[in-house]
Amino acid sequence: MLIKTIIQARTGSTRLKAKVLRPVLGKPLLQHMIERLSYSKYANDIVIATTKNKADDAIVKLSKDLRLPVYRGDEHDVLDRYYRAAKKYKADIIVRLTSDCPLIDPRVTDRVIKYYLENVDKYDFVSNMHPPTFPDGLDTEVFPFSTLEKAWRESKKLYEREHVTPYIWDNPDIFRIGNVYNDKNLYYVERWTLDYEEDYLFIKEIFEHLYSKDKVFYMEDIHRLLSEKPELININKKYIGTSWWLNNLESLKTKEQIMRTKG
Repeated sequence: MLIKTIIQARTGSTRLKAKVLRPVLGKPLLQHMIERLSYSKYANDIVIATTKNKADDAIVKLSKDLRLPVYRGDEHDVLDRYYRAAKKYKADIIVRLTSDCPLIDPRVTDRVIKYYLENVDKYDFVSNMHPPTFPDGLDTEVFPFSTLEKAWRESKKLYEREHVTPYIWDNPDIFRIGNVYNDKNLYYVERWTLDYEEDYLFIKEIFEHLYSKDKVFYMEDIHRLLSEKPELININKKYIGTSWWLNNLESLKTKEQIMRTKG
């Protein structure tokens, strides 16, 4: 089975422009993320799925410099972008990651993938996000091409197309859903994702304290640093537990229902 890790990336973020290309220690954060995944046992065969927008030529150039395949698709129909990228590169199993997770832990990602592989006859979709118990920013979703294709064919709502997997985990009667849990629920305690300027400053501090060219640092290393320097948590503390897409999903559903009614 061919496992492909597809990372969606674009420069057009509304909250923090070109965030994935922000520099830390002389490298764009997207490059740091890719390098961290090189330490994964399962998730190091990477495809970058970006948009056809001119602004995303920079992401294409970085990907080519790193010798990674790229698929360019629709900016807003990200589900279609994933489907066509997976089909083009003949993925049997898709690992979905988003580029706003530069602190992704390859061990955590491998744990989610391994859980899926050990239960391939039991689940159609496995993640560590439903419910989330890891620090926000270690998000990993795993599913076979057949699940992606079914979602691609049947998803009709705008938020389902834009956010890729809501149709899957919103329909447990159709898809068998599995979840990997952290030993302790840290989702509402620590925020490691990249959405706001304060997130960038936090992530920058983590890399500047822990980065090494010779080895990767893991979740445990970050926790050790935060225990030694608890003031770092305060940098983006006001956004902890405020995943934009989770917190706005219900409003997106309501907005779409209103639009359909008016239509």
